[in-house]
Amino acid sequence: MSKPEENKPETLVEITIDDEKIAVNEGSTILDACKQANIDTPTLCWAENLTPVNVCRVCVVEVEGSRTLVPSCSRPIEEGMVVSTKSDRVNTSRRMVLELLASSVEMDRADEEILEWMGSYGSKPERMGATNEIKTSSQPVKIQDDLYVRDYERCILCYKCVEACGDDAQHTFAIATAGRGFDSHISTEFDVDLPESACVYCGNCIGVCPTGALVFKTEHDMREDNSWDPDNQQVTQTICGFCGVGCNLELHTQDEKIVKVTSPSDHSVTDGHLCIKGRFGWQHAHPKN
Repeated sequence: MSKPEENKPETLVEITIDDEKIAVNEGSTILDACKQANIDTPTLCWAENLTPVNVCRVCVVEVEGSRTLVPSCSRPIEEGMVVSTKSDRVNTSRRMVLELLASSVEMDRADEEILEWMGSYGSKPERMGATNEIKTSSQPVKIQDDLYVRDYERCILCYKCVEACGDDAQHTFAIATAGRGFDSHISTEFDVDLPESACVYCGNCIGVCPTGALVFKTEHDMREDNSWDPDNQQVTQTICGFCGVGCNLELHTQDEKIVKVTSPSDHSVTDGHLCIKGRFGWQHAHPKN
């Protein structure tokens, strides 16, 4: 019986990105190649610990010979491929995507890099109409418990929470998309109340949300009373002690209190995902008054 090949060298593929030739491992995506070349490429629905779903289209690039712009997060590279990430066509497309999103939902609590992209591409959401005229912005905040809050007026339908709840992490499938067109929204299965759904409160949906539509109840409350201050928060890495799996935790503390818990997306054990104990089981660490 032949032995499987060990330490097989990677096959390199040469492509050109923005007039620069680079060699990238075979099987990589255009986005992988852009990251290797330190080319900033905006992404909303992509995450390194999730399967690409190609819904936001903000990562599109121009590929020589292709009729349409292609999503860099999922398009595999090919030998001799010529890619442009800075053409007028690409910049216009990205600007309009960001404008359309920001005109229909609140983006004030989006990840900082998203706001930076909006500025760098010259996005002007006001060109698309007033935010309060769009249905997706008129949803009330859903507060079901003391763990996390669903603020869907900030949801851009990136599907990250759906992926994290499904095959990519939890395999619970408590979250899905419902409706069509302007009626599209994130929902529990059969649109039941959260406690009646299959949700196990792992909070992995919070960990991947890029716009603040899903947040810890602690963060929501602190933002409401204007005490949320990320610049004065410290992050301490430790190992979860609730079981023997060895999940890495990032404890975010402010004023000597834990305000939320995350996990590194590149950690070999968690891939950024946790269970209910690891993500929410930290109240016992607070001293009683």
